[in-house]
Amino acid sequence: MKMKTRRRWFLLFCLLPGLLLLTLFKLYPTVEVFQKSFYLWTGIGDEPKWVGFQNFIDLFHDDVFLLSLRNTGFLMLVVPVLTLFIALINASILTRSKLKERGLYRTLFFFPSILSFVVIAILWSFIYHPTIGFLNSGLDFIGLSSWALPWLGDERTVLWALAITMIWQAVGYYMVMYMAGIDSISPDLYEAAGIDGATPIQQFIHITIPMLWEIIRITIIFSINGVLTISFIIVSIMTGGGPNRHSEVIMTYLYSQAFSNSNFGYAMAIGVFVFVMSFLLAILSNRLTRREAS
Repeated sequence: MKMKTRRRWFLLFCLLPGLLLLTLFKLYPTVEVFQKSFYLWTGIGDEPKWVGFQNFIDLFHDDVFLLSLRNTGFLMLVVPVLTLFIALINASILTRSKLKERGLYRTLFFFPSILSFVVIAILWSFIYHPTIGFLNSGLDFIGLSSWALPWLGDERTVLWALAITMIWQAVGYYMVMYMAGIDSISPDLYEAAGIDGATPIQQFIHITIPMLWEIIRITIIFSINGVLTISFIIVSIMTGGGPNRHSEVIMTYLYSQAFSNSNFGYAMAIGVFVFVMSFLLAILSNRLTRREAS
């Protein structure tokens, strides 16, 4: 009995530093954000003023916040759908076709995923540059100069330009996950389907997707929440929320409210909204995909 007690105390002692760090840098700040979201607070040295739910009420009367919410919703819909679709197709082609250059393609597709988001944002800023950018120069070279646009300066194209950047960054990461999953599927299933006359597309729909469904469910949640993280960095560097706030996302608006306008209470209310939204989206996507899987 004494041995079991000593073992428990020893395990608790080993876990204590990690628990203290988790509490100090994760749990305590989270609780503080929830608490301060009910105050009007302009920062350190200022006495917070209780306003109750007024910050949250103001959110839905704030045109800029609503625009940033719409922009974020667009990216959270478009980026995960296209990213996972392209990653799944690429993984299936590279795995099922047994290409000799499979390792090379795998490395090339995965390479953007190991780059810093800052590097990616700067790289694509040069690609989209209206005068010296690769995209407009390429269009001009093939005789389509009339299609050239200020991609990051046009309200019609800026969100799509940002979405393409984020898709390019993430495709390889999810592709490698899907390739690992496909490699674990028994080749006998594909051979039996081929003998029965199933085409590669039918094999993809009826074998690959069902067998990968648990991995797909996880990547859906990862990719949706990942948009919140990467969009802040990408938008901050590439557009700064312009033109005319048409690329403003929730996280950049939160940052500007806190550190540009010194409106920390309002910024924390935005943070609480993002937390609740991410939590609900994770539950919703998990429920919907679980129903599909059954």
